[in-house]
Amino acid sequence: MHSEHTARDGKEHEKARMYMTQEINACIEGALEVGASEIIVNDSHGTMRNVLLEHLNPYADLISGSPKKFAMVEGLNETFDAAIFIGYHTRMATNGILNHTFHGRIIQNIRINGNEYGEFGLNAGLAGYFGVPVVMVSGCDLLSKEATELIPAIETAIVKHTINRTAAQNKSIQRSHEIIKLKTMEGIKNTNRINPLIIEGPFEVEISFLHSGQADIAEILPIVKRNDPTSVTFNIETIPDVYRYIRSLIMMVGSVV
Repeated sequence: MHSEHTARDGKEHEKARMYMTQEINACIEGALEVGASEIIVNDSHGTMRNVLLEHLNPYADLISGSPKKFAMVEGLNETFDAAIFIGYHTRMATNGILNHTFHGRIIQNIRINGNEYGEFGLNAGLAGYFGVPVVMVSGCDLLSKEATELIPAIETAIVKHTINRTAAQNKSIQRSHEIIKLKTMEGIKNTNRINPLIIEGPFEVEISFLHSGQADIAEILPIVKRNDPTSVTFNIETIPDVYRYIRSLIMMVGSVV
C-alpha cells in the first residue's frame, strides 16, 4: 500500500478504487449466499467517495460522501443483524500496513478509560452500542490479531501479511476475493455466537496528537481539558457522543493544521 493508492491525486488511485469495489462485491456475494436480505455499503475512506457505484453489486445500497455524523459506521442502527468491516488497518503506532487512527497526520493514539483503541475498536464499539456484532473484518495479519483481542469469535479475512508500514506480502486478487467471501459467509452464519463489543461507560477519553499545535486547537472546545503538551481529555456519557466528539476534534484540527 502507498499514498498513490489512497490519495485522490495518486497515480494508482483509480485502480485502487476498483480493487476496493471488487473486494466489497466478494463480501456481498458471500452475504447473499447465506441469506442476507438487505445490504448497505458505507464508503468510509478519505472523502468517502471511492466505491465505484457502476461496478457495485446491484443488490446493495451505497452510502457515499462526507461529512457523516458516524463516519465509518454511518447508517448503522439497532435494526441490523451484523456489521462487516472491509479493508481495515491497525491502530496508529503499531506495525500494521498503513497503521493509523482516523487521520495519520493528526492522531497518535486514542484511549477510552485507559484502554487504547484504533478505528476497528472505536467502530466496533459504536456498533456494539446498537447491539450489532462485527462478524468479519478483512485486512493484514496484524489487524486480525488486533480485532480478535477485542472480539475473540470474529472471523478475519487475512489478505496480506505485513512486512512494514508500506510493504506487504499480498494474496492474489482472486484468492483475496475467495477468502473475503468465505469469511463473510462464516461470520454471518455464526452471528449468534459473536458478541457485540460493549465498551462500558461513563467515559474518560484521552486523545494524543502528533504535536502541540494540534492540541492547542483541540483545547478550544469547552468540553476539552489540556492533559500535557500533545494530549487532551474529555468526559462523556455515551459511546455515540464519544465518537462524535472524537470526529469533531479531528475535523477541527485537520481543517487548520
